[in-house]
Amino acid sequence: MERDGDLPRIAVFGAGHVGPVIARVAVDASYDVTIAASAEPERIALITELLIPGAEPRWAADAAAEADVVVLSIPIHKFAAFDPALVAGKVVVDAMNYWPPVDGVQELFEGRRYGSSEIVQQHLDRSMVVKTLNQIGYHDLEDQRRPAGSAERRALGVASDDSGALDLVAEIVERVGYDAVRLDSLSAGRLLEPGAPVFGASLGRSQFERALLVEAA
Repeated sequence: MERDGDLPRIAVFGAGHVGPVIARVAVDASYDVTIAASAEPERIALITELLIPGAEPRWAADAAAEADVVVLSIPIHKFAAFDPALVAGKVVVDAMNYWPPVDGVQELFEGRRYGSSEIVQQHLDRSMVVKTLNQIGYHDLEDQRRPAGSAERRALGVASDDSGALDLVAEIVERVGYDAVRLDSLSAGRLLEPGAPVFGASLGRSQFERALLVEAA
């Protein structure tokens, strides 16, 4: 598929289960996409060629330098060691979840004063963090895409303290095949975390918005 040079460039960090799916749906939506992992690009070149045709494997620093939006889909236990300088000045999509039954206890995320994306923002204090793509399973992310206007189109929440970053990422969510429901603070992103009513649920926009209102009440 031909890339659209007017669209923001996306770098996906993480080549496990989630990252390749996010990269693939972005490529399908005509975005210019790079993908980076902890290993050198040559070691993920084959998986990229087979599973994400159209994306380019890069070193993380190179991918971030050329990107407008960086998607973090790394294992959350690796986040404490993540270098904030890599994404300074960038819009960062936090697609991670803190889920102790799955991830084990991670001290950085244990305090419940803040939601997990607020903690990510504190660590990445020179970036504009947006929480989204975390409340849907990676298989569903690809399979449940629908065109705008479809009665079966699913909604996804998008939360940020930065209005410009919020709008930019909401447009990406819309373009890849979902209705974006904007939440104008990262603290509201708690409504998208494991245990919240919308987490893992297949809901249209109106159902999604009603569920958020009930949870926030």
